[in-house]
Amino acid sequence: MTQPSPDYAPDAEVTAIARDLIRIDTSNYGTSDGPGERKATEHVAALLDEVGIDVELYESEPRRTTLVARWEPEGVDRDAAPLLIHGHLDVVPANADDWSVDPFAGEVRDDCLWGRGAVDMKDFDAMVLSVVRARARAGVAPRRPIRLAFTADEEAGSGLGAQWLADHHPETVRDCTEAIGEVGGFSLTVRDDLRLYLVQTAEKGIAWLRLIADGRAGHGSFRNDDNAVTELAAAVARIGAHRWPNRITDSQRGFLDAVAEAFGIELDPEDAEETLARLGSIARMVGATMSNTVNPTMLEAGYKVNVIPGRATASIDGRFVPGGREELLATVDELIGDKVRAEVINDQPAVETEFSGALVEAMQTCLQAEDSGARAVPFLMSGGTDAKAWDRLGIRCFGFAPLRLPPDLDFAGMFHGVDERVPTASLEFGARVLDRFLTLA
Repeated sequence: MTQPSPDYAPDAEVTAIARDLIRIDTSNYGTSDGPGERKATEHVAALLDEVGIDVELYESEPRRTTLVARWEPEGVDRDAAPLLIHGHLDVVPANADDWSVDPFAGEVRDDCLWGRGAVDMKDFDAMVLSVVRARARAGVAPRRPIRLAFTADEEAGSGLGAQWLADHHPETVRDCTEAIGEVGGFSLTVRDDLRLYLVQTAEKGIAWLRLIADGRAGHGSFRNDDNAVTELAAAVARIGAHRWPNRITDSQRGFLDAVAEAFGIELDPEDAEETLARLGSIARMVGATMSNTVNPTMLEAGYKVNVIPGRATASIDGRFVPGGREELLATVDELIGDKVRAEVINDQPAVETEFSGALVEAMQTCLQAEDSGARAVPFLMSGGTDAKAWDRLGIRCFGFAPLRLPPDLDFAGMFHGVDERVPTASLEFGARVLDRFLTLA
């Protein structure tokens, strides 16, 4: 394998690339009203074309564009299965009035890059592009063939992006056996000489439900013992008040064991709330993975104050741990009662893989090379990613977007939050780790 020259710098472009991507508005409103990903995808295509990497663009709908590239330069082990490296290009919308900076200006302030997508997930997109471009220019091949996928629509469930690609063009990635993408690889500082880097090995499944209550319509001044609004409101209240029992998965147990060892404490997984509080800002993220969760999010009923409507509906966001889908649906059915029914409107599986193997060993080695206090640990994420699509094709998926973070940064709050930002030093760290990773993975 060709060795890089002394001036080889895989992190040199990462902040500039992330800045330029943030400046391309790819807000995903969950409808066809947004700008789409086409402009950003064409920008990524130009960056790869400049260093001789051919790409293919796929559109599920106008402007909803996904890019796939095959990178197999001279020097790769062609007998090894390709590694899929994936990132999405869409972002959730941002209300500029709420921000301290223009969310689409890509401003660098206080040693951080600010803007929508700085954390979710144009930071990782930029890390990958910076490393791949540096290697392509220098003729430094990865160990194995690489598939790059920059997808559309992840922020709305991937139906027009990774899920669509898996359904209509599975040949683009089917030969991959493993993948890395979001959300994972970020640090949790325990003490000056110890940082846990959380590698996502699992993510909760999704069960979005619509609750429907039918009753007797009538005048608002009449007595009505068959009021759809009353029945729905009672069902929603029961769901909101329900306390779900802990369900500890293999990934969660591995994380909890690592936390207990790092802090030198005895940890009862059935009563871990006090310990989780010591994790700082990520306690919310980890706490959401201890059990199934269901949250009411939308209500709709009526059209006039003096008319009792014949129907009322609610939407609820259900998330289940691996193996927890049937329990979630059965519990919701019990809570809503006989006069309300539930319809599934989005059903996506939980994903889990083992925290073991050569790829995991490479992650640990590369992290420690850049941070002597690094320790990689598995974790279960409460949200969903494109990994759900790749998992359907038999690909083992890991969340590994490495970032060494300041201990006081509210990283969990950056996801979909106001004033989203990432330290530029963290971006550069991530690029260097990924560069080493491509040599070993």
